[in-house]
Amino acid sequence: MVNGVLKGKVALVTGAAQGIGLASARAFAEEGAAVGLLDLNLAAAEAEAAAIKAAGGQAMACYCDVRNDDAIQQVVAAVGNAFGPVTVGMCNAATLTQTASVVDLPLEDWNQALSVNLTGVFLTAKYLIPQMLSAGEGSIIITASQMARVATPLRGAYCATKGALLQLAKVIALEHAEDNIRANTLSPGGVATDRLAQQFGDLERAEQEWGPAHPVGRLGQPAEIARAAVYLASDDAQFMTGSDLLIDGGYAAR
Repeated sequence: MVNGVLKGKVALVTGAAQGIGLASARAFAEEGAAVGLLDLNLAAAEAEAAAIKAAGGQAMACYCDVRNDDAIQQVVAAVGNAFGPVTVGMCNAATLTQTASVVDLPLEDWNQALSVNLTGVFLTAKYLIPQMLSAGEGSIIITASQMARVATPLRGAYCATKGALLQLAKVIALEHAEDNIRANTLSPGGVATDRLAQQFGDLERAEQEWGPAHPVGRLGQPAEIARAAVYLASDDAQFMTGSDLLIDGGYAAR
């Protein structure tokens, strides 16, 4: 773990207890970063942090509701106090809303999507950036979606919030280009995660129904997205900021 491309970096991942967030936290640790795993499911995050430490890495788990200003400020500070200034921040926490038209979608669901998918990223970045400034470097990775580019009927809240993240990343990139802080979005296609299983009933059904929508003929795997996150976190991506890295099996090319 100590000889990877992220050796010496401190990473923080929101929504780190499962799926893409968990795969990315593991990959960061495998590449030598100390990692803070933030999630509403503290028990799961603690178990994963313990597994990383058992494998020789550095990790800690924190309960975090990204909608809560004070909470996110405190946990970002806690990770920085434990390992040193955070230099890699993966804003990955997200929520799904019910499938419904704009006419039928309850305002409560719309506001929930905004508060988690968009405001949660804003707050996380808000408190990460000062630590990155103190370190003299940083990479903010925001998990967006191919749905930021390709709309889907009955998914208005999700598409709108994910599209907004592309613009937020560009603003952060421009505001901090001279500070050696980069900001990019990472846009997965359909990925075989617990959340997708919840949406479709199970992963087998998700693969059957949505896999063929991707020109490569299948869903992605969390580890495939995690390798892209490692690239964005690493010094290999120093010339990349304000961009969207689309890894969607060709979905948006249709």
